[in-house]
Amino acid sequence: MLRILLAEDDPLIVEGLSELLAGEGYEVVSSPTQAGAVELACAPGADVALALVDLTLAEGSGYAVCAAIKHATPEVPVIFLTAADDELSTVTGLTMGADDYVAKPFRPRELLARVHAAIRRARPERSTLRLGPVSIDLDRARVTRHGEEVALSALEYRLLLLFAKNAGRVVTRDMIRDALWDDAGAYVEENTLSVYIKRLRDKLEDDPTEPRLIVTVRGLGYRAGT
Repeated sequence: MLRILLAEDDPLIVEGLSELLAGEGYEVVSSPTQAGAVELACAPGADVALALVDLTLAEGSGYAVCAAIKHATPEVPVIFLTAADDELSTVTGLTMGADDYVAKPFRPRELLARVHAAIRRARPERSTLRLGPVSIDLDRARVTRHGEEVALSALEYRLLLLFAKNAGRVVTRDMIRDALWDDAGAYVEENTLSVYIKRLRDKLEDDPTEPRLIVTVRGLGYRAGT
C-alpha cells in the first residue's frame, strides 16, 4: 500500500482527504505543522510515495516542507494545496521543485487524477495493476484478460480500478458510488450500482454466476480477489 503524506492544518480537509485517499487504496499520514510533516516524510523508513502540502500552515511553511522533502528524497513528488491561485504562488512553488499544485476549493476527482499521475511518473514500474488474470495498463487505460484486450466503458474502467487498488479488502457500496460519481454530480442509484457490477463480472469472470474476482460480501459490499 502506497503512503501519502498530508501536510495540512485544517482538520476538516484532513478528514475529507484522508477518507478520499483511503478509498483509493492509499495509506495517509498527516501533520498540521512544518516540523511534523518533515519528520514524517524524511525519517528513515518513511517510504512516502507522494506529499500533499498546504502552502499556509499554522506553524511553519509549506515551501519549507517541500524543500526538505526534495532535499532528502528528490524522487518523491510534491503537490501543493493552496487557496492562493495567483501566479506568484504557483511559480514560487514550482521553482522550489513542486511537481504540481491544486487551488482550493478543489474537485476530489481532479485531485485524485493528479495524485495518480504524479505517482505514475515517479514510479513507472508501478504503472500496471493486476487482479487475477486481469491486467490494467494505467498509462494507456488498457485492460487485458489472459492477454486478450477487454473493452470497458469509462465507468466500468473506474470501477475496475477501485477493485484492483483494494484487492483483498471490502469495497463498500458507498465507495463504489463515489468512484462512479459523474462530473455533473448526478446521484448513482442503488440498482444502477448492481448493473455496473454485473456488467463488469460478465466481461471479466470465467463464470459470472460464480464470481471469483468480484465477490459479494453480504451486508457490506464486495471483495476483490487476487
